[in-house]
Amino acid sequence: MKIGDIVVRKSYGGDITFKIMDVVIRDDKDVFLLKGINLRIEADSTSDDLQLVSEDVIYESDRVFNKKVNASIKKILNNRVKGTRGDKSEAIDFKGKIKELQSKKEKYKEYKNKNMTFGRPGKILHVDGDAEYLEVCLKTYKQLSLDAVGRVISEKDQPNEIVNLVKEVKPDIVVITGHDGMVKGITDYMNLDNYRNSKYFVETVIALRSYNSNYDDLVIFAGACQSCYEAILDAGANFASAPNRVLIHCLDPVLVSEKIAYTNIENIVAIEDVIENTITGLAGIGGLQTRGKYREGFPKSQYI
Repeated sequence: MKIGDIVVRKSYGGDITFKIMDVVIRDDKDVFLLKGINLRIEADSTSDDLQLVSEDVIYESDRVFNKKVNASIKKILNNRVKGTRGDKSEAIDFKGKIKELQSKKEKYKEYKNKNMTFGRPGKILHVDGDAEYLEVCLKTYKQLSLDAVGRVISEKDQPNEIVNLVKEVKPDIVVITGHDGMVKGITDYMNLDNYRNSKYFVETVIALRSYNSNYDDLVIFAGACQSCYEAILDAGANFASAPNRVLIHCLDPVLVSEKIAYTNIENIVAIEDVIENTITGLAGIGGLQTRGKYREGFPKSQYI
């Protein structure tokens, strides 16, 4: 076996498809460093536990994941066309103003129907420890009409570089991700030493919250496969992975960001709606109430 080969681990029943990224020597044995193909997980293994995967298996794995991704993107775009995002109005407690507000709202709806309004979704900074995954994510951001800036920074370097990068890009939403994974056989799920990269995600979030402590001004998603969800949220993230220590899809951070970026700033994003937007779902993603980042404008320029 060599770098670039696609393999599965026999001891895990071949549940995850990996690419061999490197080979190192440990205790006089070749140990292969592995990266998930569609899932944000890192692992290592000796050759006796690895099995090469045929092109048919790779194709089927990609087909299943692509089907889920395409369904999510189609649903998101359809919801935008129907105008179901950001139109929920908060209850009005002042009875004397209800009639006036309703009248203004009806007039504004007329303007919207005449396409006289425009909008700006939140800007995203996506920091990823994996260049291949970041490329896939940036393509999806573009497909979803999102303004996203991507940077490849290894997980261990993210805490030291993140604040300067945020000052440069000035995003509304920051995604901190890459690869992670638990040490096999652990029983203490709150010990960050039992995770490959969770401690770096935690340190990065702490640095961001020291720079901007407001959860609505700067929205943060952090984590990867099997990350220490509770520690990342406690550090100050709005959303994190993974509540049930499961594997998350490489595009889950993108789909979380999309929901925040396209929800009207007047509204609090329902957590269940954010999770429903993802591929992995409730077991892989969770978080806190967060205000949307989409701002409507009026009137639309006649010159654009």
